[in-house]
Amino acid sequence: MEKIWLKQYPQGIPSEINPDAYSSLVDLFEKTCQKFPNKIAVSNYGVSLTYAELRKKARDFAAYLQQKLQLKKGDRVAIMLPNVLQYIVCMMGILEAGLVVVNVNPLYTPPEVVHQLNDAQVSAMIVLENFAHTVQLALPELSLQFVIVTRMGDLFPFPKSYLANFVVKYVKKLIPKWAIPDVIYFSDALHESKHLSFKPVPLSGQDIAYLQYTGGTTGHPKGAMLTHRNMVANTEQATAWISNVTKLGEEIIITALPLYHIFSLLANWWVFMKLGAHSVLITNPRDIHGFIKELKGISFTAITGVNTLFNALLRQPGFATLNFSHLKITLGGGMAVQPSVAEKWKEVTGVPLIEAYGLTETSPAVAINPLDLHDYNGSVGLPVPSTDISIRDEEGHELGLNQPGELWVKGPQVMQGYWHEPEETAHVLKDGWLYTGDVAMMNEQGYLRIVDRKKDMILISGFNVYPNEVEEIIAACPGVQEVGVVGVPDERTGEAVKAFVVKSDPALTEAQVFEFCKNQLTLYKIPKTIEFVTELPKTTVGKILRRELRKTEPSL
Repeated sequence: MEKIWLKQYPQGIPSEINPDAYSSLVDLFEKTCQKFPNKIAVSNYGVSLTYAELRKKARDFAAYLQQKLQLKKGDRVAIMLPNVLQYIVCMMGILEAGLVVVNVNPLYTPPEVVHQLNDAQVSAMIVLENFAHTVQLALPELSLQFVIVTRMGDLFPFPKSYLANFVVKYVKKLIPKWAIPDVIYFSDALHESKHLSFKPVPLSGQDIAYLQYTGGTTGHPKGAMLTHRNMVANTEQATAWISNVTKLGEEIIITALPLYHIFSLLANWWVFMKLGAHSVLITNPRDIHGFIKELKGISFTAITGVNTLFNALLRQPGFATLNFSHLKITLGGGMAVQPSVAEKWKEVTGVPLIEAYGLTETSPAVAINPLDLHDYNGSVGLPVPSTDISIRDEEGHELGLNQPGELWVKGPQVMQGYWHEPEETAHVLKDGWLYTGDVAMMNEQGYLRIVDRKKDMILISGFNVYPNEVEEIIAACPGVQEVGVVGVPDERTGEAVKAFVVKSDPALTEAQVFEFCKNQLTLYKIPKTIEFVTELPKTTVGKILRRELRKTEPSL
């Protein structure tokens, strides 16, 4: 497809970037730390680390991983943490040691943890004490060598560290009882690492930086192999895109989306880290009152989020009283931005809500709206520099403008493939093109619009839920004969899970199915509604027709 979108690029935005501008993410991080040693890199609950302090702690942790745990280049290390200072320190230490980061959602259930860690063949993991009980329950089925447990206040200065840990455990009672044999405490590891010498590890752009798990286009979780070059390229693409409105060493970005999500990881950390920005970590954005309280007094210049987060903020009276005079960038991704939310955001903050589009498999940015956009336009923007786009029909023939078809993407940000999944990789990667499975169309100006998503995927507050996974769990519930799962509209989360269940036991109740799901699925994957039916619509070969189930729902 001709790159007609380049004509719409704001002045000064390059059509191409250099994906080899840095030899690795570590090279990028080191050069940023050298350039901005005394600037604040990251803060959480009022505690800050400068770039120099962050580099020192990251290298100390890397030395511990190398020398005490004897981990070798390419070994996988899991991080099961919310947005706390330890996340950044551990992630940068893992990368500095030449290891591979495996991000794990802290809200995962034991079966979900078992699947991901065993699939990734993880050697060690870092987990917040609040979620250590989950790891304990998963341990019997894990081939895990080391578990490092950290407490909320471990990187806070004394006495704030003591008070934070005391309140979390004894006042708020947020830590269920747990016991893990031979557990390593993060605070002890950092203390011990001060006496160890870090040994830099040679890294190339082709080395894997992240195994970022996603359902992809087929449903079951797979590890997208994102190389250092993939991530460097996407960082270069995104920083070039926002270069007209950002200033080195002067930006403050609010990081409310979890860093274990690829959107936040790239947009909030890597892009703004390259700019020498200060990232303010919000540990619990669900606490909207607390979130707004943390924003008071901060002259933030950028914020990212999903539609549900922006909507929740706008519904709180205190949000409109904040100072938005420094705000320049509001970026929405992960799920579709609703026009009403975008309009209200512009009305309250004076800044347009800019929508973007990406996938885990593309590190993630594919398209972003220009930052000089005055109002919400309903599109996901223009393809970023060094990105090729093609829209194809079912036979693979390229379609013209304003014709919906499958979106294909090619560029240096496209993943290497799925971890140990050659067949799945071959299914979505051909001749350098990533078959996204998303239906899109492009207008005469080169703006992309997503017409439909992967056929059966359910998007809940920016998180993918795949019916196959939920159906598999419910099908194992005693009394269930068959089950079909679809997404239904939800005002708060965009979509919600609905399960259609055929009983084998007439006495089966909704409450029993809900309770069964609670022990097997993360909260957002649990069906919001369950409807008992006598039969499910199927093809002649017995495949459940989800599109027919969706037809039973108004607005779908």
